[in-house]
Amino acid sequence: MRSIPFHKPSIGREEVDEVVDTLTSGWLTTGPKAKKFEAEFSEYIRMKHSVAVNSCTAALHLALEAIGLRAGETVVVPTMTFAATAEVVRYFNARPLLVDCNLTDFNMDVADAGRRIEGALQKGEKIRAIIPVHYGGQICDMTAVGKLARRYDLKIVEDAAHCCPSYFQASNSAPWQGLGDSSDICCFSFYANKTITTGEGGMACTNNPEYADRMRIMSLHGISRDAWKRFSADGSWYYEITAPGFKYNLTDIAAAIGLHQLRKADEFYCKRMLLADYYTELLCDVDELILPVQWNDRLHSWHLYVIRLKLDQLSIDRAGFIEELKRTGIGTSVHWMPLHMHPYYRATYGYQPGDLPKSRQLYEQIVSLPVYPEMTDADVEYVSETVRRLICKHRKVPAHLLEKRITVGDPVLA
Repeated sequence: MRSIPFHKPSIGREEVDEVVDTLTSGWLTTGPKAKKFEAEFSEYIRMKHSVAVNSCTAALHLALEAIGLRAGETVVVPTMTFAATAEVVRYFNARPLLVDCNLTDFNMDVADAGRRIEGALQKGEKIRAIIPVHYGGQICDMTAVGKLARRYDLKIVEDAAHCCPSYFQASNSAPWQGLGDSSDICCFSFYANKTITTGEGGMACTNNPEYADRMRIMSLHGISRDAWKRFSADGSWYYEITAPGFKYNLTDIAAAIGLHQLRKADEFYCKRMLLADYYTELLCDVDELILPVQWNDRLHSWHLYVIRLKLDQLSIDRAGFIEELKRTGIGTSVHWMPLHMHPYYRATYGYQPGDLPKSRQLYEQIVSLPVYPEMTDADVEYVSETVRRLICKHRKVPAHLLEKRITVGDPVLA
């Protein structure tokens, strides 16, 4: 039996050599390689300032601190996201206002967000920011998000944990725009299974120098600027605490991996795109599946390839489908149980599963298939053929055919 894990990082000789060089340099924590990684990432993502941190969670936390989020305020968050997007709001004792998603790209439903913002304002809530999440690497409608933010004077913090790279067009004739072009701060993840990795890590990017300075200082205990240099030849032992900050800095060991991952980001993207296209080619005629869509005005990062099961046409549920794939050696995942269905948000804010119906519907149907640069065409063929076989095995016979079935002894056969 073949074994295809859900994800396998692409680590080459370059990353290994760079880490060894770091280990032998005598400088392991935040230092020159972290600074170089920041500079190269800024150039790649086409933003002025990048602050390297130890997770995307840290980046989101720093971003909300930089824009001045306060206790009792509200931040708009899609319910179809990972825990971090909303939990960083709770760090401030602020409220995440959960909104539904689109059934097409699983991103934030901006119209639903507008309705819920109006409802929150009528209750007297102060809404400070909105956090659009680019689900699976499919950039959301940032043009619509931008209009919504301007209407209600909201700061925009992008959760781009799944995107590197990703671009969009506001219209067919408009120039391509990148991540961060429409937001105040854009946050990235370099977790082990992301499009590029440092093992653990993240980046907060902005074109606003004041936000950048604040995030940089707060990422290392609130120590005055360039604190990492105090142990270098041109540094000073003297420093001052300017604010009660956090311990969020990225080490040079992690940055050493990131430097070479970043230089391969376009290559990795092309490989994932080809794999996604091949999945679509092999599965497009399976009526019981809904496949992800590549929009002409967006560049999909293909961090995830998520299929939807038409459960009304199958005699198996999503859990059973995943278990059968597992028995054939294929790793999968589910992204995600919507936040409003988790015990904490139900107990704290009184959410019920049906309150955000489209997200609930999707949750019961979605399965993330493996898609990463180390996969081969043969791997995609094996996964696709297995999916087809399971669909065929559990396909329901249409009711109208069952009603019309004929058996031996029926008059029509006499």
